[in-house]
Amino acid sequence: MAKGLGDKLVLAISSRALFDLSESHTIYLAEGVETYRQYQIEHEEEILEPGEAFPLVKKLLSLNASLGRARVEVVLVSRNSADTGLRVFNSIQHYGLDISRAAFVGGRSPYPYLAAFGCHLFLSTHAQDVRSALDAGFAAATILSGGTRRASSEELRIAFDGDAVLFSDESERVYQSDGLAAFQASERESARQPLHGGPFKGFLAALNLLQREFADEACPIRTALVTARSAPSHERVIRTLREWDIRLDESLFLGGLDKSAFLEAFGADVFFDDQAGHCEKAREVVATGHVPHGISNELKIHTES
Repeated sequence: MAKGLGDKLVLAISSRALFDLSESHTIYLAEGVETYRQYQIEHEEEILEPGEAFPLVKKLLSLNASLGRARVEVVLVSRNSADTGLRVFNSIQHYGLDISRAAFVGGRSPYPYLAAFGCHLFLSTHAQDVRSALDAGFAAATILSGGTRRASSEELRIAFDGDAVLFSDESERVYQSDGLAAFQASERESARQPLHGGPFKGFLAALNLLQREFADEACPIRTALVTARSAPSHERVIRTLREWDIRLDESLFLGGLDKSAFLEAFGADVFFDDQAGHCEKAREVVATGHVPHGISNELKIHTES
């Protein structure tokens, strides 16, 4: 972890996750990088509309004012060059976002700079960059378009899936290879054996430390586990979180029910899940980050190859 940003919670975000760059991205895909570059220069004084992760970024940065000191840092990491990225920084200044650090890498993947920034979470619309970040040990998700935004509320609400997100996919592997009965039997036998951490364990731990700086009755951050697990597989999850000394405000054990209605009831600003099918449903009601990690995504890669 880089020491330059001290004890801050660090979010690294791509320009297309922060702002709506769909029009210029279409030009890039159709006409190439030089036409895209010229388009951005010609329109660099035009302010970009907020993207899918904009409300999340705004709420995270507002925590600094609530605490009276800078405990959250948002860093822009972009495949743009600094030349084409000027429009992005103009938009950042327009919206009053306290973002001053950036890495513009001119068409390359920005993930090698995540360690230098001391990143806890990386959000992007570029799936391969997200996979590279996950492979390097960072919490990372591909932000999907669609979903409603809870910008009207000042409270930050983040929801997580369990297996292959907060926890390793060891239990999910049993379920997919041997079925539900074998999964439940395995979880009963292993109820007192903590699960290994998944890619988002470190981010949740950093978020939990931030929560503890607020009085319980005045904390503007709320977290939830939203999992397809149900009894008897709930016990191992609860004991794992105790072992980690990590608090979740709400835990929803849904036994395979559709998560969308529960995410809407919780009022999530963002939801992280490893399974593409769950993400497709969730994105209709909440900003959703697909975490391409674990056996479900290995099978998908194998099918596509």
